[in-house]
Amino acid sequence: MTQDLKLRESTEIQGDILAGFKKDHVTLLFLKFEEAQRARTWLRWLTPRIATTKQVAAFNKAFSEARRTSGGDDPKTLKAVWHGVSFTYSGLQLLSGADPVPGDAAGTTLGAFKEGAARRAGALGDSGQSAPEKWIFGNGTGQAIHAVVTVAADTPQDLAAAVTDQREAAAQAKAVIVFQQNGATLPGSRRGKEHFGFKDGISEPGVAGFDEPDPEHPQWVKDHPGTRIIPAGEFVVGLPPVGGTVPVMPGWALNGSFQVVRRLAQDVPGWWAQVAVQLQVLREAKTVAQDATVEWLAARLVGRWRSGTPISKCPFADAPNDPDASTDNDLTFRGDELGHITPLFSHLRKTNPRDGLVVTPGGQPLPEEQVVDNRRIIRRGIPYGQPFDPASEGPGGPDSPRGLVFVCYQSDLVKQFEFIQADWVNSLNFPPRPKPPADEDRRPGHDPMIGSSGRVTFEGVSESGENIYQELQFQQFVHTEGAVYSFAPSLSTLRLLGAGKLPA
Repeated sequence: MTQDLKLRESTEIQGDILAGFKKDHVTLLFLKFEEAQRARTWLRWLTPRIATTKQVAAFNKAFSEARRTSGGDDPKTLKAVWHGVSFTYSGLQLLSGADPVPGDAAGTTLGAFKEGAARRAGALGDSGQSAPEKWIFGNGTGQAIHAVVTVAADTPQDLAAAVTDQREAAAQAKAVIVFQQNGATLPGSRRGKEHFGFKDGISEPGVAGFDEPDPEHPQWVKDHPGTRIIPAGEFVVGLPPVGGTVPVMPGWALNGSFQVVRRLAQDVPGWWAQVAVQLQVLREAKTVAQDATVEWLAARLVGRWRSGTPISKCPFADAPNDPDASTDNDLTFRGDELGHITPLFSHLRKTNPRDGLVVTPGGQPLPEEQVVDNRRIIRRGIPYGQPFDPASEGPGGPDSPRGLVFVCYQSDLVKQFEFIQADWVNSLNFPPRPKPPADEDRRPGHDPMIGSSGRVTFEGVSESGENIYQELQFQQFVHTEGAVYSFAPSLSTLRLLGAGKLPA
């Protein structure tokens, strides 16, 4: 292993953060402890079972090589069960008997961590049907959550056995399992997609010191054109972030990462039905061709076709049989600053504007390394529930629970996750339109896939070359049903917590 990729050898950083468990079957257990000493005994039992970056990275590399040699099939004999753990503010306090965030931390990631997800919900758009009082877990008024245990496996049988072990260990520790969230990769042709039907996880960032750079484009991950390599300190506390200046943080946070867990319910038939309605609005206004399809409009709301093919390169049709197109991350929005191809309100541009961010009318796009790299997060989500089947009267039917278990890691909750959600996803004027409107409000609007309900401005060009504008109204069909802010400590910190100690 070269010195440049030393993070792949880390036995301190938990394995899901940089390497990713990448399993088809996942369970999250949300625990509440009744006794501190029993909780410490439980943690001493759990810590040797926590997967490290070194273990997971080595397995994932062997798994990928085996898939290549088998022609793309998953190796049947190469299996593993991984465990990860994170703690809320009250969980760290209970284990250590000390305040992990002493003093005033308002406005900082430590302050957000101390407040917790429920108290921060309003600023993130979690209101109405998504309000904390309607959450299944983490609402701040029901059972407290002290720890989140992640169990991931290649087979449902292995997962079930591991979860049983965890439940028995929790019972011995007199811990309450507040909630159990199961997730699984969708089957068949839906594999790798979320419930709306779009390929997920294509735009994950690379990490400096972990991912090998491309020899010709060192800012990209090797064999992944367009996947930018981000300084590791954006995801792991204590390592150099963008700009190189490491923020001062408590000792217990070093080599750890802040984790966000959100249960996002998806109303699949409702979302697709409104796409059809809004397409009719565009047709009646003669803003789009009469033969434009629901798939065509849905792809513009997302920024990619269902296969993952970006519409910036294939604006007229999907390319589902092109494996390179479906994983293409080498995107540019230069030349499309007004969103005539990939709309400004599309999920792709709202969550990662890349090189198409122009803040002053007539100005040049801002460099990604200055305004985007320090906002990136590492996502480890997985779907839950049965795929939508309109003919089903049970699992898979219209009323069957389904959605996404959203999990992400970052070194700063405020600067990264909360900023993306509040200032990008739910902002009416992001990305800012680089050309000032002549006579009306033409702000892009909310993210019509995961954002709050409201108006978006569809913008295009007529056959005569004139700009065309049409307002569309989108309701919210993704709702938050639970959320937790927690912290995934290093292995050294876990061992100290098991002894009732908290690094200064």
